[in-house]
Amino acid sequence: MIERRSLFVQRVFADVPATYEQINHILTFGLDRLWRRRAARVAAAGGGRQWADLCTGTGETAVYLTHLAPPGAVIYAVDFSLPMLEEARRKSEAVRIAFVNSDIGTLPFPGESLDLITMSFATRNINLSKSILVQRIAEFYRVLKPGGRFVNVETSQPSCLTIRRLRDLYVRLFVESVGSRISGSRTAYAYLAKTIPRFYAAEEFVEIIHEAGFEEAILQRFLFGVVAIHQGIKR
Repeated sequence: MIERRSLFVQRVFADVPATYEQINHILTFGLDRLWRRRAARVAAAGGGRQWADLCTGTGETAVYLTHLAPPGAVIYAVDFSLPMLEEARRKSEAVRIAFVNSDIGTLPFPGESLDLITMSFATRNINLSKSILVQRIAEFYRVLKPGGRFVNVETSQPSCLTIRRLRDLYVRLFVESVGSRISGSRTAYAYLAKTIPRFYAAEEFVEIIHEAGFEEAILQRFLFGVVAIHQGIKR
């Protein structure tokens, strides 16, 4: 069952790379760019020279990291979707990025080798079950050095019921219809629309980060809790 769901997600992202960024920008009124940039600034503030952007997709966050990285830093962009990585490689900044085709469940990095791991709007897609999500974040913990950080930006669940209902109404009315119309893949955006209201509340995700081994977790909310940035810190 889990393997079938993983293959389904891989097929979903193989269908949409050419229009993926455009649709994200349209559906969020460009706010996804601001949230990714904010997460990249939070991530870069911790320093280090071995950075990895996981589930990089079309490489948008990896590109933002290249603008903030110190001299000599290596930025890996990791994804299991070759079509997504091919789209990312078309960016002019791709020359500064080391692309890695890999599933994030078993990362091709030695233990305690990275200073930073980032993930942007992809955690919903690796949430095949809570236990699997914990295992995958524990894998991030494994490859981070002591003092290393996992910085995650993702949709979240507003604590205000009215805002949550308005968000869910917007998702039902627009995400599937607009996404499928532009991308040509109704299956992809029907799936993506369903993952948003089902993901964990920000406080629940803090607990998951701790359960995966991180000794400290920091939470920042945006847009009335519709989006959150989490930091997991390995002490």
